[in-house]
Amino acid sequence: MTSPAASRVDALDWPRIDANLATRGCAATGVLFTPKECAALAAMYEQPQHFRSRVVMQRHGFGQGEYQYFANPLPSRLVAFRSALYERLAPLANAWAAAMGQSADYPPDHAAYLDRCHAAGQLRPTPLLLRYDEGDYNCLHQDLYGDLQFPLQLTVLLSRPGDDFTGGEFVLTEQRPRMQSRAEVVPLAQGEAVIFAVNQRPVAGTRGSYRVTMRHGVSRVHSGRRHTLGLIFHDAR
Repeated sequence: MTSPAASRVDALDWPRIDANLATRGCAATGVLFTPKECAALAAMYEQPQHFRSRVVMQRHGFGQGEYQYFANPLPSRLVAFRSALYERLAPLANAWAAAMGQSADYPPDHAAYLDRCHAAGQLRPTPLLLRYDEGDYNCLHQDLYGDLQFPLQLTVLLSRPGDDFTGGEFVLTEQRPRMQSRAEVVPLAQGEAVIFAVNQRPVAGTRGSYRVTMRHGVSRVHSGRRHTLGLIFHDAR
């Protein structure tokens, strides 16, 4: 029987998502979580029993704001969505790897991929909740965490733009060989995710595919409080 999470993931407009990922390196999904689910996830931020560590960004030069990594066992809802999304994205991950001359051997099942991460010493779960207050921001970065990296990840907006917060746009940059960087702002609705490249992605050129390097961040929040959920498919060393 198909799980509710898998049914919701399957109902997304995957032809559009795949086309946007191929041309832009990112794609908004449409609404993935209900307002009630978003509120429940955001409320977990104040419940420390769910988390393994908390990071205050300004202490490390990451920006301003904070985030917490979930501990095992992960909430069942996150496990279900992470698994369903991975299964949809694994074929694209293999296509990207092949285009960049890398080993295209991502397994179709997320549990099998996590077994591979754990065998490589990457044992710590990477899903996280992020919280930004007025004036907070996140510097451009990549979520790598170890030698094994699944090439795509998601950020889900849990707050209501314009009501809970203003500003705080999701930002991507693309560094192209021998060219200036390209920036893109991705507007999101509450409960909507953006799928994007973790590190590098292939771009078709006149002489075959070449690699571009992606980084992501969040612009300064002007007012209110902004919560997001990050779903990364590889675990951390």
